[in-house]
Amino acid sequence: MCFGLLIAAVGLLVWWGVPIGRLPGDIVVRRESFSFYLPITTSILVSLALTVLMALLRR
Repeated sequence: MCFGLLIAAVGLLVWWGVPIGRLPGDIVVRRESFSFYLPITTSILVSLALTVLMALLRR
């Protein structure tokens, strides 16, 4: 149930225009025939949010 709510919350954020996955700090390299994307900032924020959510659910 909590996983479904999390997915719904992320969907709402994307629908409202929050740039999930395109944050400052994410590394994007584009060449003629090559594209590389490393979402460092996005990964850190998702990890932090999940840590806080799990800590709240444990109580």
